[in-house]
Amino acid sequence: MATTSISRSAFYRYFDDIHGLMQALLARLESEILEGASPWLSENGDPVALLYESLAAEVHICYRHGPFIKAISDAAGTNAQLEDEWNWFLDRFDDAVSERIVADQELGLIEAFDPRPVATALNRVDAAMYVRSFGSRPRSRPEPVQDAITRVWISTLYGQQWATGRTSTLYRKQVPDSQ
Repeated sequence: MATTSISRSAFYRYFDDIHGLMQALLARLESEILEGASPWLSENGDPVALLYESLAAEVHICYRHGPFIKAISDAAGTNAQLEDEWNWFLDRFDDAVSERIVADQELGLIEAFDPRPVATALNRVDAAMYVRSFGSRPRSRPEPVQDAITRVWISTLYGQQWATGRTSTLYRKQVPDSQ
């Protein structure tokens, strides 16, 4: 509170405790990341290009918020309520990625496998990379992190042949729900 321009009483007018603040900050971060990921999560087109675009946005967002991501990740190891909030935050991304994998499997773009464990593994690798690379000063450059994450995601989901490019010959066209 000493480093901000607001008083302790103003803080408690908006938040009951530090957990309320963390929930609000995580919800805001989640919204930013999901907005950045929206091309891959919901758009038609080349899924490799859409994933590349979405991961580039995610890396940029997590670079900006790296110290906060590290702080909440570190605090989760020492506080059960913060650990629950951090896991809930990560689980929301597991849900979104699992749903996209299932949809692309149904379109024949991704081979058949249980999507949830793969989504969880991909998201936890990302989280660990962001904490390690962007959480402390000096921060790593975002480009090598983006290259590594993109290679892992694309090769895991769409195949090794697309891992080094930004595009593929795959195409996603979702059929609208019939009325």
